[in-house]
Amino acid sequence: MKLGFIGTGKISSSVITGICGSSIKYSKIYISSRNSKIAKGLKKKFKRILIEKDNQKIVDNCNWVFLAVTPTVGERIIKNLKFRSSQIIVSFISTITIPELKKMIKVKANIVRAIPLPPISLKKGPVPICPPNKKVKNFFNKIGSTVEIKNEKLSINFWSTSGMMASYYEILKIMSDWLVNKGIKRIDAQKYITNLFLALSEDAVVNSKKELKYLVKESQTPKGLNEQGLKEMNKRGVYKSVINTLNIIHKRLNK
Repeated sequence: MKLGFIGTGKISSSVITGICGSSIKYSKIYISSRNSKIAKGLKKKFKRILIEKDNQKIVDNCNWVFLAVTPTVGERIIKNLKFRSSQIIVSFISTITIPELKKMIKVKANIVRAIPLPPISLKKGPVPICPPNKKVKNFFNKIGSTVEIKNEKLSINFWSTSGMMASYYEILKIMSDWLVNKGIKRIDAQKYITNLFLALSEDAVVNSKKELKYLVKESQTPKGLNEQGLKEMNKRGVYKSVINTLNIIHKRLNK
């Protein structure tokens, strides 16, 4: 199997890193030279990676093609590429729908949209795909946990929540900065905050069959610190702001 990546940004780099550390069988991975620093770094780190300047040559050489460019770039370049009906085409592009991709690609190939996130480099994290596809499901299960979605309209909800990743890291940064301002060494502050939220996330995953509201309840004691923290955040409309932000992202995706 030959894999090709058109677009070599953070997500491509993460997926390729996950692939190279997994049991996925491939002969070569062709990557575009669009981001030369990332491309050269991947080639230096892993064997069987080839950098290609011409996107059409990537398409010509590969069985699977991953579209990992921005929507603006995608709208400009995809329509000019010649795909084959025998190929599997996986799009990571957030705002280009399957009907739009079909018009651009022209041939009746297997087209799947997927939402991998950076932790896929560690072979962790969910990967929603739409529409369901057995080969693509098995592929991503080797580097993450595939979630199949039948309806593209429903898949947009997952894209919306994936847009909160930077916001999550900002929360970790703010809490770490707060500790640093209180005199804690940055390395200790970041180690504590990141490990605290890792532990909380792992606990949430273990208890994911429960409704999350029970974890919210169980993590508080009457008149305790967590009860106070939750009340203060609610009072300031933090959680309503999260919902409003998700709605705004969702609206953009439903253009």
